[in-house]
Amino acid sequence: MMDRKKISVLVPCFNEEENVIPLAQELVKTFKEKLINYDYEIVFIDNDSTDSTRERLEFLCSKNKNIKAIFNAKNFGQFNSPVYGMMQTTGDCVIPVCADFQDPIDMLPKFVEEWENGYKIVCAIKTSSKENKVMRFLRTCYYKLIKKMSNVEQIEHFTGFGLYDRAFINVIKDLDDPSPFLRGLVAELGFRRKELSYEQPQRRAGKTSNNWFTLYDGAMLSFTSYTKTGLRFATVLGAVLSVLTVLAFVVCFILKLAMWDTFVFSSALVILGIFLFGSLQLFFIGLLGEYVMNINTRVMNRPLVVEEKRINFEEE
Repeated sequence: MMDRKKISVLVPCFNEEENVIPLAQELVKTFKEKLINYDYEIVFIDNDSTDSTRERLEFLCSKNKNIKAIFNAKNFGQFNSPVYGMMQTTGDCVIPVCADFQDPIDMLPKFVEEWENGYKIVCAIKTSSKENKVMRFLRTCYYKLIKKMSNVEQIEHFTGFGLYDRAFINVIKDLDDPSPFLRGLVAELGFRRKELSYEQPQRRAGKTSNNWFTLYDGAMLSFTSYTKTGLRFATVLGAVLSVLTVLAFVVCFILKLAMWDTFVFSSALVILGIFLFGSLQLFFIGLLGEYVMNINTRVMNRPLVVEEKRINFEEE
């Protein structure tokens, strides 16, 4: 008799007190009704919530030994915590799911079906969304831009929701990357994958912890990890502007020799030039700083997460 395969569901959460219990119930129901031939574990990793999320997770773990929890010692960010949690699972595959119900639970049987068909990775692609239309438009522009600028294939409207075979999780472990960007790794490492489309619903309850700063962090992590275009553009633009500056100087010098009244013209040109070059310098220094910060984070080699507590994990 063959051993039953085990499916792990990883749920990163931060201040999701209204969602963790209904989500756990929905996941358990899915395994009992639609994935009855598989063993399962549901692993919540809490990123230092300040509400009652942890108390509710402890309650869930006390009622069902297949539900596990990891409590982080502090908030380690929206990228480190999920990847670390995926590496702590024990299943033959891992399915990360957002705690806010924006990742449809009814997609799980479809993921498993494609996994059994031989795909090591199954990606859920947002073909439509009930989120703010402005945000949807900005995300689309970002994906188009990063796809054109990157030397590594990028997957549009992929948030990380999907299924990952244990072989892929082992590769991530071996990378020992202190600043992992899961969406980029999926596209970069070349495992055979299947893409499934879905419509992203609205949050069930609560307020998202994402804001412009966290979205900017994600965008810059992707940009500095997978593109060189920004720095190369700065180099080329700097060379072009240097040539134009020399030509402008020559023109002003010739006009001065011709005894033209060029004082106003020259002053305006100098002022505009100062503002132009100053703003360009600030922009590209900032861009260079983003690359340097990315390098600095990687060479420090600090742990992805420091745990405070874990529940229902058996001792090896």
